[in-house]
Amino acid sequence: MPQHVIQILLPLSDNEGQPFSSSEYARVRSELTERFGGMTAFTRGPAEGLWEENGKTARDDIVVFEVMTRELDSSWWDRYRRTLENRFKQDSIVVRAQEILLL
Repeated sequence: MPQHVIQILLPLSDNEGQPFSSSEYARVRSELTERFGGMTAFTRGPAEGLWEENGKTARDDIVVFEVMTRELDSSWWDRYRRTLENRFKQDSIVVRAQEILLL
């Protein structure tokens, strides 16, 4: 039976360059573990996100949080994404899902 991998790309700092508290990431880990029974956090070396904004290249250092689940509750994820956008003071946070087949 197929499952889904959901990834959340979270910034390490706000738009002024101030790092977020480690307690914010611990809170996300706790929320995801409680809801999905486990999670994976890719936090060792931050990934770099680049995009074009107003003719300039913008950049974020990010960490990736990931969960696997059989059911994909899009409305729950939409609400949670908006919660994270408020909490991390972002216009947009990427939450992406991919259907997978465990071998």
